[in-house]
Amino acid sequence: MKCRMKIVALSLSYLALTACAQLGIGQPEDTAPRSAPAAQPGTGVASAVPPAPRPPAAARTQEVLDTTTQAQRAQAAAAVAPQSGAKALGTTIASLGSPTEPGFWIKTPLVSSEAMGRVTNKSNGKSSAVRLIPIDGPATGGSQLSLPAMRLIEASLTDLTEVDVSQDG
Repeated sequence: MKCRMKIVALSLSYLALTACAQLGIGQPEDTAPRSAPAAQPGTGVASAVPPAPRPPAAARTQEVLDTTTQAQRAQAAAAVAPQSGAKALGTTIASLGSPTEPGFWIKTPLVSSEAMGRVTNKSNGKSSAVRLIPIDGPATGGSQLSLPAMRLIEASLTDLTEVDVSQDG
């Protein structure tokens, strides 16, 4: 009985957290600028958005788990001019990836090596610059999107979201 009560309490807490996020309640307003774009640690892939620090081990809310700054979010959301060599990779269904992995990224079977790119939420047109990370599976398989990217493109954290994926040239 105690276990069921804990599950119900955790479920209700999660639903309340999701509702608060969708209403914009408790959103961080950190506007501190970060250093210039750098390679993502251990990847050698240059990032269009400076890397974010890992969230604290005790983090449990999306506001604490999302360690990106307002400036980083603005940079990731900034409209970009079409690049020569940029290519559309396809459409994928994205779910929330590990919320403890910081930054803007998508793990997708649409790429075979790490690169920089962009995801666009097909339902509202909002997009984010992301690091494209390959995962095993068929090109028709699903993808995992980071918490900051999900929030930026205004995708539901509990639903599956259809996104267009493109790779920078």
